[in-house]
Amino acid sequence: MSSTLLAPARASATVADVAVHADGVGRAFDSPTGRNQVLRAVDLTVAKGEIVAIVGPSGCGKSTLLRLIGGLDRPTAGTIQVGGSQVTDTDERTAVAFQEPRLLPWRTLAQNVQLGLRRGTKQRAGKDRIAQLLELVGLDHAAELRPREVSGGMAQRASLARALARNPEVLLLDEPFGALDALTRLRMQDLLLDVHAAQPTTVLLVTHDVEEALYLADRVLLLRALDADEPAAASIARTIVVPGDRPRDRADAELARLRAELLEGLGVDTHHSH
Repeated sequence: MSSTLLAPARASATVADVAVHADGVGRAFDSPTGRNQVLRAVDLTVAKGEIVAIVGPSGCGKSTLLRLIGGLDRPTAGTIQVGGSQVTDTDERTAVAFQEPRLLPWRTLAQNVQLGLRRGTKQRAGKDRIAQLLELVGLDHAAELRPREVSGGMAQRASLARALARNPEVLLLDEPFGALDALTRLRMQDLLLDVHAAQPTTVLLVTHDVEEALYLADRVLLLRALDADEPAAASIARTIVVPGDRPRDRADAELARLRAELLEGLGVDTHHSH
């Protein structure tokens, strides 16, 4: 059976099991040279608890799609639903973590995590939640430190904890480990899987790293232009269902085969890449 099936069985489950649904989503921007179509006819269904990675060439609209799902931007065509209701603005059902930690330098790590709590959270419950999350991401010893006093990896862990603080239905990660060194990046990938196992929220992850996508995700979506006449307008060109349960063996031969398939889809000649 082909690995490029459109979806695993659970992603076409009942409406109650659907976390994110995008139907015919497009996004165009007006520019001095005319209208620039970035996304066209994106259809997407993500099941509750699923981890879905989005890969594609630079500038193809991956981050734009994430922003639309998070309500940080509006589509110019189509609709997006989270938890069965339409996304019209930012709301507390989604949380975003970016490539840069974006911590407030004058606040401690604990105080930065506190910013992610839902409005109206009672003080005692909030303190318990912050302590629980700092322990979950291995920062309980650093709660009172400020961002300048910790490493980049620790700052990114605090950013992840802040995004999880409101217990979001959908966690949106935009190149969350892209600025980290290679070893810290691998550790953060494992941490994300640990966090997901402990609190299985739905995760959409934008990444340039094909190996990262295959290691973390249940499905990998390849976003790229399908129409040569409109090279800027991207859609979902391919969906790869990643076999096996997490955590996966990074050296697995099937993952290596899927890596070559994805790189080929990205226009990389795998016979000359290492």
